[in-house]
Formats: sequence, C-alpha cells, structure tokens
Amino acid sequence: MPRTTLAAMDWLDRVAKLRQWTNNEVRAPHKPLLLLYALGNFQQDADGELRYSAVEEELKRLLVEYGPPNPTTPAYPFHHLVSDGVWEVRTDRGQGSPGSGVRVLRSSGATGRLAPELRTALATEPSLLGRLARVLLDIHFPPSLHTDLCEAVGLDLELAETGLVAGLPGGAETAARRQRDRRMRELVLTAYEFQCAFCGYDGMLGASSVGLEAAHVRWWSHDGPDEVDNGLCLCSLHHKLLDKGVLGLGEGHRILVSQRFIGRSEASKQHVLALARRPVLGPQSGLPPVAGRHREWHARQVFHGAPRTPAGASVLTG
Repeated sequence: MPRTTLAAMDWLDRVAKLRQWTNNEVRAPHKPLLLLYALGNFQQDADGELRYSAVEEELKRLLVEYGPPNPTTPAYPFHHLVSDGVWEVRTDRGQGSPGSGVRVLRSSGATGRLAPELRTALATEPSLLGRLARVLLDIHFPPSLHTDLCEAVGLDLELAETGLVAGLPGGAETAARRQRDRRMRELVLTAYEFQCAFCGYDGMLGASSVGLEAAHVRWWSHDGPDEVDNGLCLCSLHHKLLDKGVLGLGEGHRILVSQRFIGRSEASKQHVLALARRPVLGPQSGLPPVAGRHREWHARQVFHGAPRTPAGASVLTG
C-alpha cells in the first residue's frame, strides 16, 4: 500500500465531502460523475482541457446512464464543481466560470479541468488518482457499476486499489468506508433459498453457489442498510439490471421492467421482458420481504421510465 501523505489525505477528504444538491433524498451524482470523467481525462492527458461544447453530449450520456431518472444537464456540475476547490473553468475571456447556463457555457468557449493544486498533487503522487477514484465510486455508486463506470469515463480501474482509504482521517474514511456487515450475503441468499428472486436461477459449483449475489435495493452507498428487508438474492445479470434501473420492484412485490429497455433477441425476451409483473420468488416464510421504503427509493432514484405491462392478458408466475 502506498504511503499516504498529508496532502493526499486533504484531497481525499475534499473529494469525499463534495457539496451536492439535496432535496427529499434525490440522488445527485452530477459532480462525482464529472470528477470521475476529469480524472479519466487526466490519466490520458495530464495537460488536457475539457471544452464544454465538445464533451456536453458525452457527459449527458453519463448522467442518463448513471444518474437519477429525471432529466438533468451537465452544465450544473461544470459550473458548480469549482466551489469544491477541485475544478477550474476558463472562458475565451479568461479565468472564471460564466455560470451554469448551457448557452453561456457553449458561447463563451468554457473549458474545465482539475484545479492546478490537484494536478500538482497528482503529478507528485500518481497513486492518488486511483484513491480519488475509489472514494468517488464507493460513496456514490454500488460495486456492480464500478467497472462499467470506469470504462465509460476512460479510467483504468486497476489504479483504484482496494483499501487505500483505510487510513484516512475522520470524515473521508467514514464516508468512503462505512463498515459493511459481512453477514449480509449469507443472510440474504439463505432468505431466498439460494435462488435468484427474479428468474429462479440456483447454480452450484460443488457445495458453493455460483453467479448469485446479495443485491441492495436501496444502495449501500446511499444509506441502504445491510438488512434482509433491503436485499434480494439475484443472479449476476439481474443484479446488474436492477442497479442500472432496467428492473425494479412494484406493489405486491412484482417485478418491474422499464419501457426504455429494448431487447429483440429471444434471450432478452426470455430473461428480461418476460419478467414484467412477475411476482418475486421468496423470501422464505417468516422472513421479511423488501421494505416499502426501500422499494420506493429505488423507484424514485434508480428505475428508468415507466414499467412495461406483460404481453398478453395473464400475469406470468414463477
């Protein structure tokens, strides 16, 4: 593990405490996504700048894919990230952001990049980039999305070494490494009798289950508890689709499939589209199903669009 300097600790702490817009627990990953994108750009070109008009569409795609379901704009974090001391904006007129309006950012030739002091720290201590990325990922996104997200922003995930924030002071360590309950996986898989609650998959390799995971409905990174009533035993495919907002949970503990999901192959129809309104399998008698408050959080913060209705008049059952 690389030695963590006081300067690195300060940057890790700042990134862990990014100021974010909050309203009724609405997810606002705009700044973390922009900062991850900027770290990926720095890794590829330490002297490069991000012209708003050139990266706007790519940042929009990131927000659509990894942000909340409600419409949003990358102009907000492009301007407001400056206030956190990790980002700078210049225009054709010189230093300083012209504001958070899309038109003014485009017309002024606004460009952004990591703050000079942060660029110096990264050049002095290269391993800091991986640690910053890990803090952002751990705080704001579930583990099932980390690899895809790093690929989307052009970050080499191998640089984000496991456990590098373990020695941080106070706030950063608490925010980035809230202690997980190691029993969560065993409790959830046992509750659902070692089968995917969506499709029934129950593969074993010898005496061990394979391809089954304990999924948090309300993300652990967003205060989701390590408790059975916030968990589902899901196969790897359906866990990823739950975290991407393709799948969700509705009233009566029935599976929701987003209308925005398009799958034309027989595999997509069988493994995803056919799940629409199907009842969840489990948990076993005497154990709590997913709590309404966690289902509602996922519906507001993760699930994309309106749910599909099942083909035909009858509702599919397990």
